[in-house]
Amino acid sequence: MNKQLIEDILGKTKTARIAVVGDFCLDVYWFLNESASEKSLETGLPTWPIGEQNYSLGGAGNVVKNIQSLGCENIQAYGIIGNDLWGHKLKQNLNQLGVNCAGIKTQEKNWATPSYVKPYKQQNELNRIDFGNFNKLDTATSNSLLESLEKELQALDIVIINQQIENSFFTKELIEKLSVLINKYSEITFIVDSRHNSDAFPGALLKINDHEAVRLAGITVPEEALVPREQTLKVAETLYKKSNKTIFITRGPRGCIIVAEDGIKEIPGIQMPGKIDTVGAGDSMLAGICVALASGQEALSSASIGNFTAAVTIQKLFQTGTASPEELIEMGSNPNFVWRPELAEDMRKARYHNQTEFEIVTNLRGTFKSSHIIFDHDGTISVLREGWELIMERMMAKAVLGEKFESADESLYQQALGQIRVFIDRTTGIQTLTQMQGLVEMVRDFGCVPENELKDEFSYKEIYNDALMEMVKLRLEKLRWGELERDDFLIKNAFPLLEYLYKKGVKLYMASGTDQNDVVEEAAALGYADYFEGRIYGAVGDVTKEAKRQVLDRILLDIGDDARQGLATIGDGPIEIGETQKRGGLSIGIASDEIRRFGLNPGKRKRLIQAGADIIIPDYSQLEAFISLLGV
Repeated sequence: MNKQLIEDILGKTKTARIAVVGDFCLDVYWFLNESASEKSLETGLPTWPIGEQNYSLGGAGNVVKNIQSLGCENIQAYGIIGNDLWGHKLKQNLNQLGVNCAGIKTQEKNWATPSYVKPYKQQNELNRIDFGNFNKLDTATSNSLLESLEKELQALDIVIINQQIENSFFTKELIEKLSVLINKYSEITFIVDSRHNSDAFPGALLKINDHEAVRLAGITVPEEALVPREQTLKVAETLYKKSNKTIFITRGPRGCIIVAEDGIKEIPGIQMPGKIDTVGAGDSMLAGICVALASGQEALSSASIGNFTAAVTIQKLFQTGTASPEELIEMGSNPNFVWRPELAEDMRKARYHNQTEFEIVTNLRGTFKSSHIIFDHDGTISVLREGWELIMERMMAKAVLGEKFESADESLYQQALGQIRVFIDRTTGIQTLTQMQGLVEMVRDFGCVPENELKDEFSYKEIYNDALMEMVKLRLEKLRWGELERDDFLIKNAFPLLEYLYKKGVKLYMASGTDQNDVVEEAAALGYADYFEGRIYGAVGDVTKEAKRQVLDRILLDIGDDARQGLATIGDGPIEIGETQKRGGLSIGIASDEIRRFGLNPGKRKRLIQAGADIIIPDYSQLEAFISLLGV
């Protein structure tokens, strides 16, 4: 979606009239700080001092919070609370958002406000304390809620029915009465997001996940199992034939399937480079869908807005996050999609070009002829820095654990290491300074290092770079001394490829996340810097200037629209592949094994296909065939 369309949708969102009928809950976060713990005189047990506490809207309240954060100024809430501390706190939070709470009914007896108290010790959530498991709805309360809703219905653009807890106020009796209202006011858009009663509201649009979809179709799939795309598509069609109403089927990181009057469509998931928390993602998705629907958008655009909203909120940790209009515009204007996840995760589906090792992901362009080729450096041409992940892993572990690095128990150490490895894998290919920004947040989250001892991204980068360059300099010295040869530090046939392309007049560019001076020096030491004729670009110490994006934009500006058909990028990182894919160039992922310098790295293959690669190659050993593929 372009920026202007998102801004138009958000502009109309301000005047949209949206009601949420649902399970309004309170999420309570208590963070223990045992530095002030003492023994209880009564029990002799150590106390759990709360150093910090947060209270946020959960359930339908989180949907409301997301809608309000996106700019909607007319929201009505319909739900039930108890006459208790949590109920007062929940209503207070709604009032602070400017939500109309006339539809929030208080039941004096047999009802506790659904609340979830989550104590945290360091980074670990302890046993949750739940309220509201034994609620019993009174008919008078139910009728009062529905009467309030019906009075306002004709003034609303959309009504969200959001059932999230099993012991909900959505009793059989209330569901039947609510269904009558849906049929009576058919000109109003109702959309249902219900964990246990998705099929109980005929006449309403439906938002469900893939597991809920197959269950509605009578298919049993274990909760932890993957629901195949093909099966989800078939189920989507079956469900739509029954309801004849638009259905949104979410698939987590695999995106969303939309089935509506104009057929079945899909939107991809979005790549998340850092640590994520998917709690509340479904609420964010629903909120985004609904503000777009209320703004007059069709189903596909609405699902896209929901997708972007969820992508923003899952990056916010230890909270049920929301997305601001500014964050939504930023995410939606330049998203990095997850392409073809089924193919990426299943080597059996790979198909190859003319008995070569070149995996064809998208249809080949029959008349493609390379005129401008962008190369990544590390892992694409050079393996001088092979092993950087282990250096970064150890450096990050020391930073995260601080003085506890040597003394931390195995549980804490493995927990830190696990998060660090996931982070490094997700951020491969982006510039180091951006990775160090993520490290700063990771150090802060773990809490092993006092805030006043926390370093900034520049200091952490210096520590990492010093350790890395020590290894690189030793390898370059071995090259100068003749102990090793140039080919020992290059992907198979990389040098002959560069030499051939240069002689044929193809303009070569290098775009690297490595610091500019270092990548120029390393290319010169390995003997191919001249082939790029000064067109070598690296990081310049500014996280707002991503070298790979800048190079692509500069090339497209220089060569003009007519020459874009001859643009190709070869790299082993998702940034250059994804950015080329967005700009219409040919993206070639090199899934290189940097230790052997030839052969396929399956982990890279998966990452590169998901980033949008058109072709996957393991190396340049099949040189003639590869040159032919490039159209040179």
